[in-house]
Amino acid sequence: MKLDTSNGQITLSSADAAATNDDAEEIFVPPLNFAMVDNGIFRSGFPDSANYGFLKSLRLRTVICLCPEPYPEATGEFLKANGIRLYQFGIDGCKEPFVNIPNDTIREALKVALDVRNHPLLIHCKRGKHRTGCLVGCIRRLQRWCLSSVFDEYQRFAGAKARVSDQRFIELFDISSLKNHPLSFSSSKR
Repeated sequence: MKLDTSNGQITLSSADAAATNDDAEEIFVPPLNFAMVDNGIFRSGFPDSANYGFLKSLRLRTVICLCPEPYPEATGEFLKANGIRLYQFGIDGCKEPFVNIPNDTIREALKVALDVRNHPLLIHCKRGKHRTGCLVGCIRRLQRWCLSSVFDEYQRFAGAKARVSDQRFIELFDISSLKNHPLSFSSSKR
């Protein structure tokens, strides 16, 4: 596999493409802000049709969408056609200072994300920054990351639009009720 870093596309060589029963070279385009969180968990912005080949290559079982808007029909059909379950947890994408991240909604999304029967899974919101960053930040807390590392990761994705309120939410989120959920992440196996 070749990675073209100039445009963020992943291109399969002819041999790799033949191995996937394709005669032509296939270009895989990851969604905006795509990254691996841990084994079986990925994050990104909202995927569209240009990302379908890439998403198929991940062999996803589940997608967690953190946007409240109705899921686009074409993307929903893609998920259905590929046997991918959709869990939608509508969190408004409000701007500061009126950010209201519902604790119960994040807790329910975490339960889905922590259940290995749902892996591999993709967590996304519109841009893969704030709502996704809050959910991933809570996962990192469950993995016992120090807060400075959690915030560094959040800020890497949020960039200049990092929100103090999101970081405060991550810091104050009560993870105690989720500590009974087994963590099968690579960083929690000790």
